[in-house]
Amino acid sequence: MNIGILLLIVLGISGLGYYFGKQRALSLSAKSGRKLHSLPGYYGQAVALFAGVPALLLMIAWLFLQPIVLHSQVNGMIPDSVIPEGGARSLVMADVERVAGGLDALMETGGLDEAGLERLRADFTNIRSRLADVGVAVGSDIPVEVLEAAKAFRSGNSTGQTLMAVLAVALSLGLGGWFYVRITPEMRARNTSETFVLALLIGSSSVAVLTTVGIVASLMFETFNFFKMYPAQDFFFSTVWNPQFRGGSDLGILPLLWGTLYVSFVALFFAVPIGLMIAIYLSEYSGRVLRGFAKPAIEVLAGIPTIVYGLFALITVGPFIRDWIAQPAGLGSSSSSVLTAGLVMGIMLIPFVSSLSDDIINAVPQAMRDGSYGLGATQSETIRQVILPAALPGVVGAILLAASRAIGETMIVVLGAGAAARLDLNPFEAMTTVTVKIVSQLTGDTEFASPETLVAFALGLTLFVFTLGLNVLALYIVRKYREQYE
Repeated sequence: MNIGILLLIVLGISGLGYYFGKQRALSLSAKSGRKLHSLPGYYGQAVALFAGVPALLLMIAWLFLQPIVLHSQVNGMIPDSVIPEGGARSLVMADVERVAGGLDALMETGGLDEAGLERLRADFTNIRSRLADVGVAVGSDIPVEVLEAAKAFRSGNSTGQTLMAVLAVALSLGLGGWFYVRITPEMRARNTSETFVLALLIGSSSVAVLTTVGIVASLMFETFNFFKMYPAQDFFFSTVWNPQFRGGSDLGILPLLWGTLYVSFVALFFAVPIGLMIAIYLSEYSGRVLRGFAKPAIEVLAGIPTIVYGLFALITVGPFIRDWIAQPAGLGSSSSSVLTAGLVMGIMLIPFVSSLSDDIINAVPQAMRDGSYGLGATQSETIRQVILPAALPGVVGAILLAASRAIGETMIVVLGAGAAARLDLNPFEAMTTVTVKIVSQLTGDTEFASPETLVAFALGLTLFVFTLGLNVLALYIVRKYREQYE
């Protein structure tokens, strides 16, 4: 059964439980003449919670555990001869799951029936092209054993989803009905309902923490697999990036890291001064009418899709820099360059700096301004020596947000800076970043059980550690230089 339909069924049962639970409480109160302990809605709410929440939790747990169980069952169908040299069994299983998803897509679109599914062993070349039609690329050397394992994985997944649907509906009806028959006028339904809601709030508050732990764990696991295939010292200290997908690859991160820092530095060098000056002008000098128009107009820049910025860099900024600056000065002949991507990215980052800094500056108490003016300071002196020091933590936070946004940008770099991994100081040369290579290594007709694909996880983990260090550094600076006011 489709997960969406099952979810609607469970929610429908919960809605009916709310209505009938409320009506039962009112009916029992009217028959017995006893006053309800809680408002009628609490009785219905308790029935709805018992009918919906446990079933939803079962679905979540099932969806998490089912792939693990299926992997352990299908794992035995993969012989050692299928695992490529330098690969890992767990990575081959990722291909199995991907092919299984493609088979499901073909079944849903009518491109394959059950009889055709049984004939796939003799027609593997044809099925490869049909999988490509539904967006699943499976490389030319996927063995038949992987296809058979994918068929078993798909069958087990279908059976598991059916069983999950039956158990979820049964649990919803059972717990909802159990609490429904226990309703009495003396029942403390409000306490039950509020305790249930409190548990839900605690669980919801832990989602962010658990998500972060899951992201880091997945990156570390696949990075560990990568470093079993490729030496860590070569990855961190090599100055050559040259993935070949057929051996002999050089996967040094230094050119990518340099490109990331270089493009981000150019973007911040352009965005931070302009953003701060905009924030100071809007908060301290401009009138109310101009501020009411200018601030929303600047914030529109943050809502423009990055692909639009990338096209702007590709067809406007890049050719302009090439024709009017780089070529006349003999510094470059390509429209793709660090300067192109950095300038366009800087335009995108301006509202991140200006809007947040403006809000922080406006939050500085007016009494501090008045005190500075009372001591004879000019407006510019008040801004430099009173307002900006008081707003420093917020301004640093705005710059940090802009830096994180710059480091994680992809589309502007692809179209504006190119894809060349090199160590160079010339801002008119094409370079690339870590995020661009993560995308390129994980897309296309690639072998997942290879270091050239797994390197994307090592790149991601390195970028995560780098941004985490940037956050720690910013937190140290804020705490060291923050000024305390009563």
